[in-house]
Amino acid sequence: MDRLAVLDQAGDLTSEHVRLIAQALGVTERTVWRWVRARRTPPPPPKKRGRFRIDADLRVRLAYWRGNASALHRELLEQEKQGGAPTPSLATLHRAIRQDVSPGDRAGLREGERARRRFDVFLQRPPSHRNAAWEADHVEAPVQVEADGRLVKPWVTWFVDAAHDVILGVAVTPRTPNRESVLAALRAAVMRREPYGPAGGLPAVVRIDRGKDFLSRTVADALGALAVRVDDLPAYGAHLKGTVETINGAAERMLFAGLPRYTHRQTRVSGGPVDPDQPPLSFEAFTAEVLSWVRWWNTEHILTDLGDRSPMQSWADDPTPIHDADETRLWMFTLDDDRRHRTITTKGVAFGRGRHYIADWMVGLVGTQVRIRYMPHHTGEIEVFDAGTGVHLGTAVLADAAPPQTRARVQQARARKARALRADLAAAERERRVRYAASTVPEPAQRLDAMTAAEAAAVLAAEHDADMARWARPDLIPFGPPPASWRLPVDPNGHAHRNRNEDRR
Repeated sequence: MDRLAVLDQAGDLTSEHVRLIAQALGVTERTVWRWVRARRTPPPPPKKRGRFRIDADLRVRLAYWRGNASALHRELLEQEKQGGAPTPSLATLHRAIRQDVSPGDRAGLREGERARRRFDVFLQRPPSHRNAAWEADHVEAPVQVEADGRLVKPWVTWFVDAAHDVILGVAVTPRTPNRESVLAALRAAVMRREPYGPAGGLPAVVRIDRGKDFLSRTVADALGALAVRVDDLPAYGAHLKGTVETINGAAERMLFAGLPRYTHRQTRVSGGPVDPDQPPLSFEAFTAEVLSWVRWWNTEHILTDLGDRSPMQSWADDPTPIHDADETRLWMFTLDDDRRHRTITTKGVAFGRGRHYIADWMVGLVGTQVRIRYMPHHTGEIEVFDAGTGVHLGTAVLADAAPPQTRARVQQARARKARALRADLAAAERERRVRYAASTVPEPAQRLDAMTAAEAAAVLAAEHDADMARWARPDLIPFGPPPASWRLPVDPNGHAHRNRNEDRR
């Protein structure tokens, strides 16, 4: 119609133009001519009629009544009775809420922020490469398993590559996850060995939320020692680490929902489970199920977003270089350090309440300042380092729980040190045994072990002769005949002994 109005104002409008427009719009030519005449004499604009609107104060009252429009309407009627503004009808109030309050805000006013987020639009991260970013999270498995004779709901901690959806490392614990769980999963993710390899290596960044376990000093130190940056995401920002959250949901639908004693299973009319006596899995069996599912997800599960490939295939096709960590030192990075200096005493190294740790290498080092590193919640043994140089001195075990072999080695080390010391002291005492002759007149002290020049020359000559005799080779140069003046020994038969060399000749 804008085109027809332009032609009409220029005087170029024809019946052909009207017929073409009518055919395109599926109306009659008479209708199009009526539209053209209406454009020539436009009607006056309609008067805008004021309507009831939801302002900031009414939004607060709507939130007070948890999104209930009827309750808000009753409150407005009470205010009108007390001399307030006229109250619109309930239908008008509903219409104003629909026009002035978005669906997401209405859900938020009823249920809160989580409900409002369901109406948000989230962006997708641009394509990336392997080890560009990892995402880590805990998830409580909605499954009851048997651990130590009681039913618990285990937790799963995993690290996921954000570019290829590969699960790099997993740790399962029957209790609330802690630093130990994170460190175990981190080691499994970094080391490119079975059952998660060959994926792994060192990432450029790890995205985590504000969980107290992930942000503990232990994890920060471990990742910092590996030169890995940690992106501290806002709390409850699941959309900021969507890859691991997607795997959390997939694990519940594909794994947990098929296990015995799934807590979200169907219920009876009374709300009770259909099979309340269903035997639970043991913790070992549950862990095996999780690891088996992770292997299936990585190697067999085909994802459309990855070009109809499995996560491991997508990872292997990525040509980005992999930076590996030194596995011989990786265990050191993932140990906790309380940053305190301790002293080796006769009882060993004190750590914890009334706990002492001993080792055979501690013998002779009492008084040395040391620092310790340990695996959280595994305090049966600790690693001890020199506080000044940082050199790893060795491993120490809990004294009260030390095995017989360790106790025997400690005793042997003490005995060995004692023998060495006794030998050193005896040698020193022999050096001190200097005796002096008694004197009746004022004269310099005379050492009894002093020797004259002739005695010294005799000792040296004897040593020289002994040395020459040791190097003598009588078979190399034959002896000559004895002089005629020698008197030779006679055997019982009356024959004189001749030279051996003469006998050979």
